[in-house]
Amino acid sequence: MQAVDDRIARLKELVARGTEEDAIERIKGELVALCRGPEGSVARERVEQAMHGALLELRWELEEIIERISPKKPAAKAPPPKEPEPDPQDDLVLVYDDPRGLLLHRSRKGDRWYATQVDPRTGQPATFELPAHQIDAVKKQLAGSPYWVLGAGA
Repeated sequence: MQAVDDRIARLKELVARGTEEDAIERIKGELVALCRGPEGSVARERVEQAMHGALLELRWELEEIIERISPKKPAAKAPPPKEPEPDPQDDLVLVYDDPRGLLLHRSRKGDRWYATQVDPRTGQPATFELPAHQIDAVKKQLAGSPYWVLGAGA
């Protein structure tokens, strides 16, 4: 592939001078056309071989040719954005308020219950959802407590 070698040599001269951008782009276009032509795989191989050991400026130009002729990789599909889960705090009703540090909330919709207690390790309140099988047990355990919020419909 003498045509490819000749153009690479010409590109090397032009890059060394560094002033003829139009001529550089023309030569690169010709190399791209040769790489896409009937003997494209051989032409591409010659361009890739010329990159090895080439001066950095020439290497950049040759890499750009390779990029132009390489098939575009499909953009990685981002997973569809998840709908943000509604903040459980937004639709909760306070049903139990013990001043010693226990709060119980229930969701306005559905049968979800949440407990808030102070974490003894951090001293900060921690909220967690009560499993369904524990809700009745908690209600029975706190049945006689004066800390149920009236009108909350527990």
